[in-house]
Amino acid sequence: MINRALVLPRAGLAHRAFEDREIPVPGPGEVVVRMRGSSLNYHDFVVLQGMIPTMQYPRVPLSDGAGEVAAVGEGVTRFAEGDRVCSGFFRDWIGGPPESHHWNSIFGDTIDGCAQQYLAVPQDVLSRTPRHLSDREAGTLTCAGVTAWAALERADLRSGQTVLVQGTGGVSLFGLQLAKARGCRVILTSSSDEKRARAVELGADETLNYRQTPNWAEAVLDLTEGRGVDLTIDVGGETTLGPSIECTATGGHVSLVGILGGFGSAAVSPTSVFTRQITLHGIAVGSRCDFDAMNRCIEANQIRPVISHDFSLDEIDKGCALMASGGHFGKIALAID
Repeated sequence: MINRALVLPRAGLAHRAFEDREIPVPGPGEVVVRMRGSSLNYHDFVVLQGMIPTMQYPRVPLSDGAGEVAAVGEGVTRFAEGDRVCSGFFRDWIGGPPESHHWNSIFGDTIDGCAQQYLAVPQDVLSRTPRHLSDREAGTLTCAGVTAWAALERADLRSGQTVLVQGTGGVSLFGLQLAKARGCRVILTSSSDEKRARAVELGADETLNYRQTPNWAEAVLDLTEGRGVDLTIDVGGETTLGPSIECTATGGHVSLVGILGGFGSAAVSPTSVFTRQITLHGIAVGSRCDFDAMNRCIEANQIRPVISHDFSLDEIDKGCALMASGGHFGKIALAID
């Protein structure tokens, strides 16, 4: 048997190649997972396009991964062969607050990721797959799901409060689903009326077309009778952070989870932040303990990830082209055969 792995020998998706490697043997405290499902996140897209100048090569990409335990090493107590599991985003962030060294252990970025059939990891990295989900579905949870969960947790969102989510990508739709599970009202923005209608079917209470309504922050204030939302999950950064702050309620929270609008500086009013006592969080996914808590919520509420398209690992270029075009609704799944 072999371990077929997708490898980037240098920057750029065009240089990708498949390598046949030896199946890893688990060391003490380690688990070998037979990966079955993964998915594309914007972070993966940036890696695959060679947009991270500090990236070291060769590198196996992809942060997300789900499958079953194929082997366990000495001293492993959390899992047994055959258990269905998901891998965390950070190898070394198990619980507690974030620390700078966690950035040295990002799967598919600073260390080899899940675009391979077999992956050896410390047992503490893994979370149990929600029982009602397939590996295809579970392979979408690691980055986008935990990011949305962490945003809601940091804001301590409770039933009856209001959340604004931007767009219909993975983080935003997980944010919608998880917020509705908490009994929250959700407002969603999108440039596509078709996607807005699909979001309503998922539970969105109100939607706005931000192209037809350029001053969408004011429209959000109108929908909340001038109060604003309790949490804005901001995915744009440079182009959206300013309006996100303007439509967030006094004492509310803004979770900055992405930079889809660009890598530059955002126009932010310090006066608005100060006078309305808004808390701004930077959310970079979360810990394995966050993953565990989210999975318990997903299982208890029978939440199913929204999967837009399915591709094989061999078709990862098609997935990236779809992400670049913005033609997806939810997650782009990748099968690891």
